Amino acid sequence: CRMCGQCVLHSTGMTCPMTCPKTLRNGPCGGVRENGNCEVIPDMQCVWLKAYDRKVFLPLPTVWKDHFNELRPPVDMRLQGTSSWINLVTKRDQQTPAGWSTTDGAH
Repeated sequence: CRMCGQCVLHSTGMTCPMTCPKTLRNGPCGGVRENGNCEVIPDMQCVWLKAYDRKVFLPLPTVWKDHFNELRPPVDMRLQGTSSWINLVTKRDQQTPAGWSTTDGAH
């Protein structure tokens, strides 16, 4: 666990997107190699290709699989090192930091 405080394992085929060298939370970058490996760490499979494969082949609940294509906000670094479960229950992980805009234009 990278202790980001905003766990999304359930929606990424039980693959942590924080293990991506670029910490991308919404799919692969444009640098995935032809063999499916990472451009930053050439010996490592792209985290997002692994996540997709797992989403397809693991016996996960359908509702979790449906979350795979949802757009996730950037990591809120203020939550790093905190409990994802507590942040989920208290909705702390759903607060929009000052200066960020939401999809509906509210702040």
